[in-house]
Amino acid sequence: MHRYKELKVWQKAIDLAVEVYRITEKLPAEERFGLISQINRCAISIPSNIAEGAGRNTNKDFNHFLGISLGSSFELDTQMIISNRLGYVNNADFEEIEKELEYIQNMIVKLKQNLNV
Repeated sequence: MHRYKELKVWQKAIDLAVEVYRITEKLPAEERFGLISQINRCAISIPSNIAEGAGRNTNKDFNHFLGISLGSSFELDTQMIISNRLGYVNNADFEEIEKELEYIQNMIVKLKQNLNV
């Protein structure tokens, strides 16, 4: 079992989720059950799956949940691209999220590689 709160990738993913929530508060109300809901769920899924995997008994299980987390990060990236193209998310916020997502994705990939499964 890993101590997920000590993992830098989990900490960064928590920060990202909080920032994403701040950004989605500004999206149009008619997107509340569309993009906003989907974006927020993906943002929460990243650190949540890291934590769940860390709590499992084997590195194989942890690796599986890291894969889900990575998938959620790509899903979030796609939704942010759509939101930016629709003009819902300004370029500065979009670029910051993109930068943080890429950093987190790289960290997840490296962690998966270090699990040796």
